[in-house]
Order: sequence, then C-alpha cells, then structure tokens
Amino acid sequence: MLSKKPDLSIDFCGVGFKNPFLLSSSPVSNSAEMVAKSFEAGWSGVVYKTLASGRWPIVHPSPRMNAYHYGSKQLMGLQNVEQISDRPLKDNLLDFLYLKKHYPDHPIVASLMGFSNDDWEYLAKAAEDNGADMLELNFSCPHMTIEGSGHKVGQAFHLLESFTEVVKKAVKIPVMAKMTPNITDITEPAVFAKKGGADAIAAINTIRGISEIGLEDLVPRPNVFGVGAMSGYSGPAVKPIALHFIADLAKCQDLGLPISGIGGIETWVDALEYLLVGAATVQVTTGIIHFGYRIVEDMIEGLSDYLSSRGITRVADLVGQALPHLQETDHFDLARQGVASYDLDRCIGCGQCLIVCNDAGGQALEWNARKRRPRLVEDKCLSCMICSFVCPVHGLISFKEMPKGWKRRETAVMDPSLEAALKMAPLPVDLKR
Repeated sequence: MLSKKPDLSIDFCGVGFKNPFLLSSSPVSNSAEMVAKSFEAGWSGVVYKTLASGRWPIVHPSPRMNAYHYGSKQLMGLQNVEQISDRPLKDNLLDFLYLKKHYPDHPIVASLMGFSNDDWEYLAKAAEDNGADMLELNFSCPHMTIEGSGHKVGQAFHLLESFTEVVKKAVKIPVMAKMTPNITDITEPAVFAKKGGADAIAAINTIRGISEIGLEDLVPRPNVFGVGAMSGYSGPAVKPIALHFIADLAKCQDLGLPISGIGGIETWVDALEYLLVGAATVQVTTGIIHFGYRIVEDMIEGLSDYLSSRGITRVADLVGQALPHLQETDHFDLARQGVASYDLDRCIGCGQCLIVCNDAGGQALEWNARKRRPRLVEDKCLSCMICSFVCPVHGLISFKEMPKGWKRRETAVMDPSLEAALKMAPLPVDLKR
C-alpha cells in the first residue's frame, strides 16, 4: 500500500487536469451554473456543450430523449435527438468568463461546430478570447439537421482536415477533433484531423440507433408528435464498441495523438478500462443523466484505491497498459485448452447451466435429479463459458486449463435413429468439389 494518495492528475496537450474525469459536451454541460456544481463535486474539467455562431437557429425537438431499459436495469442506453447549444453565443462566452474567474484551476474545453470556414474561425477565436483552455471540434453529432454539419463532416475526410486547419491557424490553444463512430475505420478521419493540425482526438460521439418502437402507435421513440428518427445512442450498452474504437486509435501508428475517451462510462472501473486501452482523459454524459454529478466521488475514490492497492503512484502510468495484450485473434495459443470448472458446494440447483449448455453450448452437462446438481463431461466441454454467464452465483463456475496433450471429443454422440436417417438422406451440396 502507498503511504500517500496517488497522483490522479493528467497533462493533456499541455493542459493540466486534477483527475481524468470531465463532463462531455452534452446536456450535462449546458450552463455555468451546472458546470460550477460539477466542479464542486470533483470533476476536473468540462467540454462545454457545443457552441454555434447563431447564424443558423437551433431549435430542439420535443420530447428530445428516450431511455432504453433492459429487464430491471434502468437506462442501459439513451437515445437523444437534442442538437447543439440553443443558447446565444454571448451567453455561453460569458459563462466561460465566470467559470475561469471562480474556478481557474478547472480547464474549459470549448466544443465548437461551424458551418463554413468563416464560422469555424470566428468561433475558435471567440472561445479562446473568452477563456477556453482548449477546443474540441464537433465533427460527429449524428442528428444535426443543418446540411454540412455534425457527423456528415466527420465522414468527409478532406472537409474535416480543412476545418481543423482553419481552426489551428486561428488560435494558439490546443485543438482536439471529435470522431464519429458511424464509420467503418475510425482511424481514417483521425489521421486526416492530424494532417489538419489536431493536437488530440476525442471519441466516440453517439452511435446512430433506434432505441424503441411504440407497439401501439408504431412510431420510433422519442415520438416527436408522430415522427421518430435515427439519432444518437449512448450509455453503458455502447461501452464495448467505444473501447474498441479507442484501442484502434491508440494502436494506430500513423496517429500518435493523445485521446479523450467517451462512451458508457458510469464507474471507476469503466473509466479505468478506457485508460488502459489508451485514453488519457474520459468524458461522461449518460452516467450523469442517470445518477448525477456525484458519481465522480466514487470514481475518484475507486481509482485512487486501485492505484494504492497495486503500488502505482501516478494514474498517467496506466494509460495504454492493456494495449500490448490486445492482439488479433490469430495470435491466440490454440495448443492451450481448458474447460469449465464447477464449485458444486455453492450450487443452488437452479439448472440454468444445463439449459444453456444443451441449447447453445457443447451439451457437456449431465444432471443428477436427486441432488439437483450438474455433472460436467469434460471432453465435451467447449470452454465457451456461457454457463458461467447465466449462473446466478457469482464465481461458482470458472475456467480451468487442462494438461498439455488433453484433447476435446471431436464429435458429439448422435442418437442412433437420427444418425441412420441422416445417412439415408442425400446431401444438398456435393462436398467433393
């Protein structure tokens, strides 16, 4: 154990943050009052809700969000049709000045969205002149209604590069480009952003999706007076996808820029996973919508305890530490095999493992009806581990490596009558070709 508290501070493009936890550009960062409250709770910085010049009016639909619940779990995902800030630019810039005066050690990252070269330059200069420590260029909002904005720019690589270059020439503060996940290879636009001069990359913005369809009115949600739309989807359900994009960016040799990670972060464990695959800071929206700004207290405490327990003094030392272990599937050692292992003293006899193994696994379980316990036939076990995913007793089923030379049964024993019937039936395809 460490004798003193670990250092959670992060240097990101020369801007110092007390910890890696930032508000993202979203409904949770819409005013100085909201941001001040978050700073008091422990958030180290803010990516302010995206600013526009005001030349094109922003009007939000009503209602503007819909929750995706899964079973008893509330808000596994959130669909959002809210656009960028509808507040006057002057009001947002005054908020910057207020926050810099009262919270000078909490960096402000101004998120911007222009609709022309002049727009981008004007917004960048205005944000810098009014106290922004850094800029985030929103090339990624998936439901902007103004042509030539949002993720449409993020999918037009040369336009993304051009806008980044315009902004870089206009300001002296660092510039971060925010990537859309609505694309096949996220490293491609990121490299174009680097060519335009970007100092860092933020990812991911929300994924285009449909969270729900009303079964009575047949309207996708949110139902805006009889009309639904594909729009941004966020929350815990997108975290595995977001982690993959962050890792791709971090491993891209042509990029080599610091990364701010976004997507489904609610706990210190979520945040730590982002750090381990290459993010230096993390941004949060849906977690705050679900639980409020207070979740940062647990994030700070949990991450600090994790560092202390492992004798690590600086959180910065964790960034990217999982990447050497992240390879393509052809790097797996297929000579090493294993099976599921059951701690039957803890078994409650529910039979869920039997059901899933028979219907979706290797049919490797037999059932002792008197004792209500499974028995594993080891040489039939596929080590898929789906039995452990459905078992209600945490840790009862684990993975066990088998000795070198052990072999899994190649074919399952078939019912004799079915085997005979199959032998008589002609194959639909000539397998000799």
